[in-house]
Amino acid sequence: MASLLSTTTQTPPNHTNIAQGLYADQVLFLSFSELLANMDLTWMADFLKGMVKPLAATVVVLLAVALSFMQKLGLGGEMIYSIARAFVQLSIIGFVLQFIFTRDNAAWIILAYLFMVTVAGYTAGQRAKHVPRGKYVAGASILAGTSITMLLLVLLRVFPFTPRYIIPVAGMMVGNSMTVTGVTMKRLRDDIRTQMNLVETALALGATPRQATLQQVKRALVISLSPVLDNAKTVGLISLPGAMTGLIMGGASPLEAIQLQIVVMNFLIGASTVSSILSTYLCWPAFFTKAYQLETKVFSSE
Repeated sequence: MASLLSTTTQTPPNHTNIAQGLYADQVLFLSFSELLANMDLTWMADFLKGMVKPLAATVVVLLAVALSFMQKLGLGGEMIYSIARAFVQLSIIGFVLQFIFTRDNAAWIILAYLFMVTVAGYTAGQRAKHVPRGKYVAGASILAGTSITMLLLVLLRVFPFTPRYIIPVAGMMVGNSMTVTGVTMKRLRDDIRTQMNLVETALALGATPRQATLQQVKRALVISLSPVLDNAKTVGLISLPGAMTGLIMGGASPLEAIQLQIVVMNFLIGASTVSSILSTYLCWPAFFTKAYQLETKVFSSE
């Protein structure tokens, strides 16, 4: 019985330790409450207030979803996912840009620019997925084309080297060069594949890879650069470009907006041309062997 009582008897609680634990929890709660009280959350309130109009504009997307459902296109889910992803991505980018603009540091500018080039190179490489090392080729081409163009703009004092100017300019150049470079690489590879006999005949007659694929290169460049040139020809006549529209809606003079848009069209054409031409040169080592013969495994898949 004694052993049974000894095993069932509980040790009395230590009231001192319990009091100390409760006191520590109270101090932690009070500290957290004071931290919340001292935080300036006006920026969050302003952000949420500013999102009312973008949320209201989603009515147009809901209309597109309804039409997709009525036509049985099966795109409703993708539309909702796309706009939701756009909301999240743009919100995050907005906070990141706000942070970079307040720092006004060259290192942050370069880091943001390299991030954009990396994503653009990956995306363009995905378009030209049958080109060996396509992502690296696209990334190097976009980096060269946009950096050369941006350097000229800074040296000519068209734009100051500050985050507020360089990051939006770099974003426009990188995005445009990404599209052009991806189309150039894909088109060049596809044209060589469909005309392998002509290329191999030219190589057999002593032509260099550049000479043997000259027509294919020209065709790929013309097709990829044509939308950029057509956009420059019709700018302001069919639609007002984004940069110009943003300035006008922000209260700037239409004449000032036009001047900026002319600069935008100039650097878009320059960066796209340099990037697309360089991508054709970087593709050749993967298309030909050291003996100047076509690398058949590159062109075997559709």
